[in-house]
Amino acid sequence: MTKIIKHPNSFIIGVILLSILALAFFLRFYNILSIPVFADEAIYIRWAQVMRAEATLRFLPLSDGKQPLFMWLVIPLFKVVSDPLIAGRLVSILSGLAGIAGTYLLAGRLLNNYRIALVASLFYAVSPFFVFFDRMALVDSMLASLGVWSLYFAVLTVQTLRLDFAMITGFFLGAAFITKSPSLFFLLLLPSTILVSNWIKNRKDIKVLGHIMVLWAVSAVIAFAVLNILRLGPNFHMIALRNKDYVFGLNEVLIHPLDPFQFHIKELLDWFLRLMPYSIFATSVLGIVTGWRKYKLEVLLLCLWILGPLFVQSEIAKVFTARYILYTIFPFFVLSAVFFERISVMLKGKYLIVMAILISVPALWTDNLLINKPEDSPLPKNERSGYLEAWTSGTGIREVADFIKQEHEKNPGWTIVVGTEGFFGTLPDGLQIYTTKVPNVLVKGVGISISTVDESLIGAKKAKDKVYLVVNSSRLSEKPENMGIKLIAAYPKAIKADGTRESLLLFEVQDEAIKIFDIKNAKNPERS
Repeated sequence: MTKIIKHPNSFIIGVILLSILALAFFLRFYNILSIPVFADEAIYIRWAQVMRAEATLRFLPLSDGKQPLFMWLVIPLFKVVSDPLIAGRLVSILSGLAGIAGTYLLAGRLLNNYRIALVASLFYAVSPFFVFFDRMALVDSMLASLGVWSLYFAVLTVQTLRLDFAMITGFFLGAAFITKSPSLFFLLLLPSTILVSNWIKNRKDIKVLGHIMVLWAVSAVIAFAVLNILRLGPNFHMIALRNKDYVFGLNEVLIHPLDPFQFHIKELLDWFLRLMPYSIFATSVLGIVTGWRKYKLEVLLLCLWILGPLFVQSEIAKVFTARYILYTIFPFFVLSAVFFERISVMLKGKYLIVMAILISVPALWTDNLLINKPEDSPLPKNERSGYLEAWTSGTGIREVADFIKQEHEKNPGWTIVVGTEGFFGTLPDGLQIYTTKVPNVLVKGVGISISTVDESLIGAKKAKDKVYLVVNSSRLSEKPENMGIKLIAAYPKAIKADGTRESLLLFEVQDEAIKIFDIKNAKNPERS
């Protein structure tokens, strides 16, 4: 096997790479709770807790059409990390570090240049795109990392024609398959690695091509074999059904081929400029131009891994957010590093490190805000709303959980019942992940729009239990005094663009709520 990277001093390169990984870990782990729990995070972590407690439910995410690998990996971390949210986010952090290491190896293998590989891994480490999502207990960081490693071993396969590399490629593809559905793009793009294969170098020898196709088949068979592990659990069919909620069918696309494509392209540009950020995005475009002559086939391969998924998703996606394209971002870092390598050659090797650091400054500036003052960071509109402003943001949930625990400690014999808005997501799942081990505490969802105290909470109050209600201010459609509830605490979220501000509200249900409920039922006997 040929050398992965040609470099003058392995020790120095190793030290630099470890320094980059250390920087990446710091950016991802420091002040890890600066962003409150997000709706999907709460769901995934709650699933993991239930799956850990009940072995027969290890395929629980399939009930909602979600693949379970992420949750499986969170489960063992519960044993060593007491905070469930940190345990979940730690999986994403480790995925990010694996993605950085994979990008280094991939760039080195493709371009045989350690400087490009190091700069690419540095950009991966500091890019706000990954710093933000690698700090969240979401599956997208893992999918992106698996994409990097799938491509790396796919490149190794076509360049070495080794069966073991084809098998490893298949296992990474399979792991991606049981992580998230867009992993299908990795398999569809597998043939693009022919661009850097021995078939090209050996003047298109038909025997070499046949060998490569057999190896691709091996990778595909292994990948689908891993996917079929999910058939061991019920609801495997739900994956295909739920995918339809996120994409338009072919008939719909043909009716409106430019809608939502045009709108999504504008969103993509905004995300790239804000989160890549603009400095790395601009130099990646320049990298295509400056690197085309020397790295034509390699650049073309990287562009296909960017443009293929982005074009298809922009054309068919019903739901489109920044994290859904995270797995397409890593090739940008390699292309940007190509630009720096070409400029370095022109300058006879001078100032490469200085230039790379200067380009990283905008990214580090945004990283600092994401870590310490996320409400002041330049997040795209939808991301700011979802993670910081709206009901999907879990601001105050940790504090409410602490309050409930303190109430339990005052009198462990009390039964505490907490009603929340919603039935899954930020509430009640976000509160349940913190209270699941607290005895005599029941957290349950009681509805979306809250205008009255739920009958089950009234029943608990009549039984002399301590009863609380947790609701976002936008979901409370009646005055508290008209419901018989008393405000205990309010936890304001980030200010919206229109100047308004939502808060998470914690109420205690009073005895007055029983009278109000009984009076309403007397007037509306059909409700009882």
